[in-house]
Amino acid sequence: MAIFAHPDDEAFAVAGTLAAYAQAGAEVTLVCATRGEAGKITDPSMTVDDLGQQREAELRAACQAIGIPAPVFLNYHDSGRFERTRHDDPQALMNVDVLDIEDKLRALIEQRRPHVLITFDPHGGYGHVDHLQIHRASVGAFFSTGHLPYGGPQRLYYTVFSTDVARHLNMMDSERELEPERYGISEGTAAVRLDVSAYAAQKKAALAAHGTQMGPGSALGRLSPERREQFEAQMVDQEWYSLGGTRTPISAFPLPELLSGVDTGR
Repeated sequence: MAIFAHPDDEAFAVAGTLAAYAQAGAEVTLVCATRGEAGKITDPSMTVDDLGQQREAELRAACQAIGIPAPVFLNYHDSGRFERTRHDDPQALMNVDVLDIEDKLRALIEQRRPHVLITFDPHGGYGHVDHLQIHRASVGAFFSTGHLPYGGPQRLYYTVFSTDVARHLNMMDSERELEPERYGISEGTAAVRLDVSAYAAQKKAALAAHGTQMGPGSALGRLSPERREQFEAQMVDQEWYSLGGTRTPISAFPLPELLSGVDTGR
């Protein structure tokens, strides 16, 4: 079960991983807290009447490209960023009690019985308030579902990137200005480093499905061909994870893959 805040969060971080495990026969659940209705449209050629509805459709198309079932929405509202921040919306994720979000996740975990949870790291990737809310709720749900009859998820992983990738993200998007040593991890912190180059075409198709977010006005769209090639080498072919929690022994570190040592018969 992968848990994120907005449509397109999955495409950068875990699309290759989800494609690989789905192809291997795993049951994959993608949870999205909002429909991204406070985002901005980066393709001026698109006319969109309802951005939330449009981005929901884009996420469904991305899931098809990845090869996983349709997403599960928690039906909160996107909090937005900068001038788009929705301070007065009680259903904006930033304004919702994190225990309410955790309760929704607990119900889903009880229903779907995942072996592994994947979500944002403690910095929320690049510090987005909605990412931080989902991180907190997902961590809470991992620890509080150990009481379920099936034993709860056995592992909690965070999507992470290296300090080199953080530097590349700064080159892409001057709005972020990430401190590489704060937001990027050292190699020794990575619990799992997956080579997902075999699924690069699916990952790129999932990214392309998010047309409102990947247009010529997006950070990716503004890159020169050379910089875009550098970015894809860093972000498309590899996906990194750190370990947030476990209920099973860790026999080696780093682990060869996410299910190493996980009892999938439970």
